[in-house]
Amino acid sequence: MKLLIIGGVAGGATAAARARRLNEQAQIIMFERGEYISFANCGLPYYAGDVIKKRQSLLVQTPQGLKRRFNIDVRIKHLVRSIDTVNKKIQVRDIVNSRDYEESYDKLILSPGAEPIVPAFPGADSPCVHTVRTVPDIDRIKQALDSAKVKKAVVIGAGFIGIEMSENLRERGVETYLVEKMDQVMPPFDKDMAVILEREIMAHDVRLYLNEEVVKISKETNGYKVHTASGKGLDTDLVIMAIGVRPETNLAKQAGLKLGNRGIVTNAKMQTSDESIYAIGDVVESLDPVTDVYRHIPLAGPAAKQALVAVNNIFGIDDEYAGTIGTSIVKVFNIAGAMTGASEKTLKASKINYAKVYTHPADHVGYYPGAVNMAIKLLYNPQSGIVLGAQISGENGVDRKTDVLAVAVKQKMRIKDLAELELCYAPPYGTSKDAINLTGMTALNHMRNITKLIHWENVSPDDFLLDARTVGEYTKGNVPNSVNIPIDELRERLNEIPKDKHIAVFCQYGVRAHIACRILNQHGYTAGNISGGYVTFINYRDAYKSSGFLSAQNRLDDEPFCSGPTGESEIGK
Repeated sequence: MKLLIIGGVAGGATAAARARRLNEQAQIIMFERGEYISFANCGLPYYAGDVIKKRQSLLVQTPQGLKRRFNIDVRIKHLVRSIDTVNKKIQVRDIVNSRDYEESYDKLILSPGAEPIVPAFPGADSPCVHTVRTVPDIDRIKQALDSAKVKKAVVIGAGFIGIEMSENLRERGVETYLVEKMDQVMPPFDKDMAVILEREIMAHDVRLYLNEEVVKISKETNGYKVHTASGKGLDTDLVIMAIGVRPETNLAKQAGLKLGNRGIVTNAKMQTSDESIYAIGDVVESLDPVTDVYRHIPLAGPAAKQALVAVNNIFGIDDEYAGTIGTSIVKVFNIAGAMTGASEKTLKASKINYAKVYTHPADHVGYYPGAVNMAIKLLYNPQSGIVLGAQISGENGVDRKTDVLAVAVKQKMRIKDLAELELCYAPPYGTSKDAINLTGMTALNHMRNITKLIHWENVSPDDFLLDARTVGEYTKGNVPNSVNIPIDELRERLNEIPKDKHIAVFCQYGVRAHIACRILNQHGYTAGNISGGYVTFINYRDAYKSSGFLSAQNRLDDEPFCSGPTGESEIGK
């Protein structure tokens, strides 16, 4: 068996190592056009920010290391120019020695990855402009920062890399501007969850510009200027281009392999339209098992798993890749934002029926020091209860809770399963009713018609808007046109609530509103719990006020969020 692997990093290097573990006799050759065959590209922003101190820490494996441990023939600075699928040969350019040659194969794995998108506007090729994809990329950025000449920087694109670079630039004391063409950061997130990340970004003095398209970069007397379509001009010494990546499909296209909208099409065995050629990583489109469509999801974890599936099949182990649900997380200064499965906007676009619930549980019990609340948005099928997706943000516990929900999405678990999951509990680490349990219980109450869940976008001007928080909480911040009757006074003040109106109830997070709805419904009222309470109202207000969202309700104001005593507990779920 002669196996050729084109490209390294998460996909190619994993494939090479797995192939050798399965077959000691196979001839395995890896081609990499750059100098580095396996490096931590997810760690590049943190090296720029001096969080990762040693450059060597970024280098996961070297050609010499792969040769010693796995007997892999690694050829760096070798560019594969074309694939002859009929004769099963590739044309290779040895860049160092300016030599062309061909290499035959029995099986071939394509793992060329993706390249950063650099738009064609004037000045995009200026010396100040950098991408963040390879070790040489970050070397150039680090050198500029270490020179102490960079006082201002503009980051174009507010996805993973854009946010991470913005944070690390601020950590280096650089005045930072983050410019995003869309109306939110982190485009895969829903806007009402992305706004939480936006507040954290702005709280750390990153100047965030949304709905701004960069149209030009000009050279000025003392540096450069980034120009936007709205007429803004941002002075800068450094520009980070982080607007996304494009799959490197040129080889596949030349070879006549089947392509999708944004990448190479493979079957579940990671096999392309040519049975001798497999493709993995950022160059492929993966099945999204929630929406049942193929999407381009460039993440390191799926690339490594696809590599194992491809190699297993090449060496006779029947295996299939189950698809990519897009589980991911980003650090945003002191908080994290994570998601798994489908977002609400994806479900809408795919015309998939869904329901949603917002909760704000603590990461561990309140009586143990340091407890902080998370924001959870859970999406599920309202008929079957199958979990479709989730987004979480907060200071602590975001990764662990998202991982649990990723398993739920992947295994098509139901809301009832979440409510019944047996998860770790001790005061420093969680609660007896875990955040996942509480979120599942909230959704389950709605599915069982115990308490009707409604959302801020569905609140009607004709509704009686009842705030069940304390007077102190109401005074510090409230929703216009709401009536404050604290939960502990509700039974004695029922006569103040009209029976001919729908009662839309909220509290700080949702627990007291649930209790209020149970009281009201059993006294002949029609009441619904506004999911996520006042905290979610703030997120809706900040996310949608610029677009007129909820303006018909005239419910939105500009009062600041206040975090006073909540009176929330686990009781009543």
